[in-house]
Amino acid sequence: MKILLVDGTVFGAKTGALLRQVQQYIKEYNSELELEILYFSDLKHQILDGSPLNEDMQMMIDKFEKADGYIIATPIYQASIPGVLKNAFDMISPKAMRYKPVSMVANGGTYQHHLVVENQLRPILDYFRCLVTPNYVYTHASHFDADNNIVDDEIKNRLRELARVFVQYCKLSQSLPKEPVDNH
Repeated sequence: MKILLVDGTVFGAKTGALLRQVQQYIKEYNSELELEILYFSDLKHQILDGSPLNEDMQMMIDKFEKADGYIIATPIYQASIPGVLKNAFDMISPKAMRYKPVSMVANGGTYQHHLVVENQLRPILDYFRCLVTPNYVYTHASHFDADNNIVDDEIKNRLRELARVFVQYCKLSQSLPKEPVDNH
C-alpha cells in the first residue's frame, strides 16, 4: 500500500517533524507500507481558478489519487487550516480518497486551536468519505525544542498510538471495495 504523508503548509517545520515521527512509528508497525512525505513547501502552488494546472499541481493530484492512505499534517493559522491545504483539497476529485484510511496531526500556537481539526479538517475528509481514524494528535509549540524536535513523551505516545490505529485501518481498507453502489 502507498501511504502519502502530507505536510499541508509552505511555512514552518513542525508539521514535517510530526510527519517524520509518525512515519517512523508506522514503519515499526508495518514495514511493508510504502511511505512518502509530500512537502507542500516544495511545490509551486496555484489558485484553483479554472486555468490549466501547472506540473506541480498535476503531480500532487496524481499522488493523492494513487495513494492508498494518508496522514494529513497541518498547522493552524488564524484558527483555520492553511489556504494551500484547502486549495489542494479543492483540486482533488471527490472520489479520489474514497474509503481510504486517513489520520490527522496538527500543531498550533494556542491550545484552543485543537478544535479546528474537528471542525474544519474532519468535515472535509468526511466529504471525501475517507476512513478517518478516531484519534488525532494536536501539538503546541511547547511540545518542540528550538530545533523543532518533539520533546514531549506524551505526544510521542499519542503519535505512536495514532500510527498503530492507522495501520489497522490500512488493513481494514484492503478488503473494502472502493467503488460505491450508490453512484455518488
